[in-house]
Amino acid sequence: MEEIVPVHLKESNPLKAKLLPLILTFAVIAADQLTKYLIVRTIPAYTIGADFFNGILRIIHVHNPGVAFSIGVGLPLPVRRIAFAVVPLIVLAVIMVLYFKSNDFTRFQRWAVCGIVGGGLGNLIDRFFRPEGVIDFIDVKFFGIFGYDRWPTFNVADMSVVICGILLFISFFAAGIIPVNGRKIKIKNSEQEESHD
Repeated sequence: MEEIVPVHLKESNPLKAKLLPLILTFAVIAADQLTKYLIVRTIPAYTIGADFFNGILRIIHVHNPGVAFSIGVGLPLPVRRIAFAVVPLIVLAVIMVLYFKSNDFTRFQRWAVCGIVGGGLGNLIDRFFRPEGVIDFIDVKFFGIFGYDRWPTFNVADMSVVICGILLFISFFAAGIIPVNGRKIKIKNSEQEESHD
């Protein structure tokens, strides 16, 4: 049997709470585009610009006309433009519509979502405005794990999507359940539901 206990969980200014994490979105886009600009200006394409820790970390300059792990590189340009630029743009737009319409995200989840959107938009800028494709530059030795001597090259936008995506995934399990006096209290919108599991 579950007991429902009312609790005031709504923030005093929900719109402000939704707008504030957009700082992360714009920060990720700015950092991503600035680092790519510096790479293009200082390192010739397909060369190594810097090497750290005996080659464990390298800063290089490569172009990726596909998506993650260079998937889709062999597809015709119009197909790549639709599949890797237009469709993701629509997906990001839908995510942001849901983000603003929903009050179910926790504060942590809102920041994670905005980090994912920032990374997605950072790479989409490349797909729309760089004919050569997305600029990747972080190259890490992977010591043969999963068959990779080196992990596929990535950038700031990729890091933001992966890190925030993992954090968001974890939060779906952790958020919404809080311990109160040794009992689990499930939070749903503006209610607490007590679970006797």
